[in-house]
Amino acid sequence: MHGSNYLLALDQGTSATKAVLFNKEGTLVDRADIPLTQHYPQSGWVEHDPEEIFTGLLSATRKVMEQARITPNDLLGLSISNQRETVVLWDRQTGAPVMNAIVWQCQRAEELTAALAAQGSAEMVRSKTGLRLSPYFSAAKAAWILQHVPVAKQLLAHRRLLFGTIDTYLVWKLTAGRVHATDYTNASRTQLFNIHTLQWDDELLELFGLDRSMMPEVLDSNALFGSVDPSLFGVNIPIAGVLGDSHAAFFAQCCTRKGMAKATYGTGSSVMM
Repeated sequence: MHGSNYLLALDQGTSATKAVLFNKEGTLVDRADIPLTQHYPQSGWVEHDPEEIFTGLLSATRKVMEQARITPNDLLGLSISNQRETVVLWDRQTGAPVMNAIVWQCQRAEELTAALAAQGSAEMVRSKTGLRLSPYFSAAKAAWILQHVPVAKQLLAHRRLLFGTIDTYLVWKLTAGRVHATDYTNASRTQLFNIHTLQWDDELLELFGLDRSMMPEVLDSNALFGSVDPSLFGVNIPIAGVLGDSHAAFFAQCCTRKGMAKATYGTGSSVMM
């Protein structure tokens, strides 16, 4: 089973990281799963260890290649789908996260968003993002970190703080810090992205106390997101595509026309139309 004939799909989910290997014809060859620890510091709070997420991704990749008896040289490229809204802030110089990732389920920023709503910001947020003002999205989670983790504010003042959803953090780690980027699907779930201009919105960044210097470049989902640093697997592996998991499932279910819908039953359940 050799030759550069395989594509690797990496799905970083809420409860596990999956590595799925396909051949060039699109036939599933093998799969490996690595569970992810859930952290609950207090009621309503949910966290993941970013380093565990990354090491789990590497472990899943190595495991599926071992099972399929292939080497990194046999991979044409890899793509990433990921749990959406979950946010990581880290130091661009050291690569160290300022704290655990705050997971999409986490409600710790509820008071923060309630205060913004009381100021009359809810309609402005909805009109720019298409999303109701909520602690569910990445913006409020990042704002909470800046208000409660002193090192985050210090790093921001020195333009060393980076913002990312899980895809962004993984791409940054896989490329050894060369690429700080996300795709439009993940950007649209941060509550910082203007869906009309297709850019990070300065008014939204200011509202949540964030800065454009920390934000990733936004690329097409099927863009090339650099390549995996050879220090990880011994070869350059192109990162050829990134999508948020629910958006990826929507596309996979061939929902390509207005009015079509799909339902997801995973760690959470949702309907997208």
